[in-house]
Amino acid sequence: ITSVPSARRTELLPLAGRSMVSTTPMLLFLSSAGVRRAVGSFGPSVATAFLNAPTSTVMPMATRQQPLSTRFMSTDAPAEEKTEEEKAAIKAQREARKAEKERKKAEKAAKKAAKAAAEEAANRIDDVTYLSASEQDSYEPMGDMSVVMSRSRSGREFVNVGDIGGSDDAKYGPGKTVWLRGRLNSIRVKGGSCFLVLRQNSFDTVQACFFKDKENPEQSAKMIKYLKTLTTESMVDLEGTVTTADVRSASIQDAELVIKRIHSVSKADAMLPFLVEDAARSEKEVEESQDTDRPFPRLGQELRLDHRWLDLRAPANNAIMRVQSAICQLFRESLYSQGFVEIHTPKLIAGESESGAGVFTTDYFGTTACLAQSPQLYKQMAISSDLDRVFEIGPVFRAENSNTRRHLCEFTGLDLEMSINEHYMETLEVVHNMFKHIFENLETRWAKELEVIRTQYESEPVTFTDEPCVLHWPEGMAILKEKGFDMGDELGDLTGAQELALGAAVKEKYGTDFFMLDKYPSNIRPFYTMPDPTDARFSNSYDMFIRGQEICSGAQRCHDPELVTEIINQKGIEIGDGLKTYIESFRHGVSPHAGAGIGLERVVFLYLGLDNVRKASMFPRDPNRCTP
Repeated sequence: ITSVPSARRTELLPLAGRSMVSTTPMLLFLSSAGVRRAVGSFGPSVATAFLNAPTSTVMPMATRQQPLSTRFMSTDAPAEEKTEEEKAAIKAQREARKAEKERKKAEKAAKKAAKAAAEEAANRIDDVTYLSASEQDSYEPMGDMSVVMSRSRSGREFVNVGDIGGSDDAKYGPGKTVWLRGRLNSIRVKGGSCFLVLRQNSFDTVQACFFKDKENPEQSAKMIKYLKTLTTESMVDLEGTVTTADVRSASIQDAELVIKRIHSVSKADAMLPFLVEDAARSEKEVEESQDTDRPFPRLGQELRLDHRWLDLRAPANNAIMRVQSAICQLFRESLYSQGFVEIHTPKLIAGESESGAGVFTTDYFGTTACLAQSPQLYKQMAISSDLDRVFEIGPVFRAENSNTRRHLCEFTGLDLEMSINEHYMETLEVVHNMFKHIFENLETRWAKELEVIRTQYESEPVTFTDEPCVLHWPEGMAILKEKGFDMGDELGDLTGAQELALGAAVKEKYGTDFFMLDKYPSNIRPFYTMPDPTDARFSNSYDMFIRGQEICSGAQRCHDPELVTEIINQKGIEIGDGLKTYIESFRHGVSPHAGAGIGLERVVFLYLGLDNVRKASMFPRDPNRCTP
């Protein structure tokens, strides 16, 4: 009715009312107050037709009491029963419609899955395998590198960060495209740009950058997505073009790389035990930050040593290992130039090589063997073999439960032994020349490493005299007495405090950090030490010091078989198989000789002014640590 024009609606309403009220279900529908109001809205005529219908049109009570299924059943004659063929046809039609619906649903799902797969394929970043540099244009410019398993040599030429520069005279200057392999020092991705710093050799760094390319937005978005997955300390390969820049966050400050390709070769965990940048801060820097809003963390020694490989990535710590290597190189250079031969002695021996020092023992096919406390006995037997000047760089083991900042249970010994003609001063002169060679060349040839170290651990170059500075024991005692020390009978060993005081006094008096003290009391020296010819209470022995701490111990050796046997007996040492062969080598004739044993880590520790010898050892061993 509402769809008929209003003029025509008035003529139809009586007819519509009579038709509606004559239908029993419609009458029931109009019984509610809400419907009455709705009907009233059509106007008085239709309301009257609905609400004042004749009684004869109202559903009889008997009819209203019938079940609904009966009241609403058609009064028409029942339809004819459908044949089986008709039923089958209807069922087939229904199933066909259902199948069509399922087909369309499956087709829609397939299209959706295909679209998702296409999007995933477009965004997926697969691993990359470089087989040939000539084919690299067919490789994706981003993605993790397949595990390097020596499949091929691609022909890529990797360069050193230190050879990159912003000037035309740089080996790889502006406009050059280079490959680098390095460690991801830091990375910052924001929006459509990325800045990262690549690190080589611990302290050579260069900045690289990437910016979204408007002409290739999809590839750029993929590159940004990959860059976000990279973690600091990961090893990466990066190809980039050198361009001039003003950079302060890297050691290369006049150039940077525009990234063309980047691949992770070995991905680091996102969460590391500590950050390398925290390990690289000086104690002063950490201390000054404690009163600020962002104090730097203090990294304990045990945490560092538990993850020593990570700690050694800090520039200064890495440079310390390079200085340690340099000292070994310079030690060899000097001694080779003075006619020495390098030897390699056993580290498994039948008995103690030092009297009074603890030894590590092990089973040796049913007998007990020791780890060598020094190559001492074998150095001397080398002299008896007519190897007149010998040296060795090798491990030394001491089972001493010393938990101090300057003691280790295993360290590297720099040992030398040489024939002498008349006096052990011949040996002191050789050793002095050797140390001069080390001190002078460290400051010139390894100046870069020393500069890096001294930014974190402050120190000054070691001062030394041109000729050996040798104090005799009586002079040393007199100096210490002047400093207020009670030296007793002057036959005891020096304490750490006495050594430091003596070093300070020598520096003040002679202007040197490096000096020697000889004529130690015999009772505190090993059995193989030659006694002083005028007073058996003292010996032809000596120690060497840097900044008031011992780095070297030596002596003229007792090469007389009868005299050394007497000393061994006086010290209450049992002459086992090891000492028997040692003494026997003297019975067959041997040149008078003297030598010295130097602790490599101790030299590094004191030369660099470190606070603990463990910083000078790659993987230190002490009474509480045997790993990593």
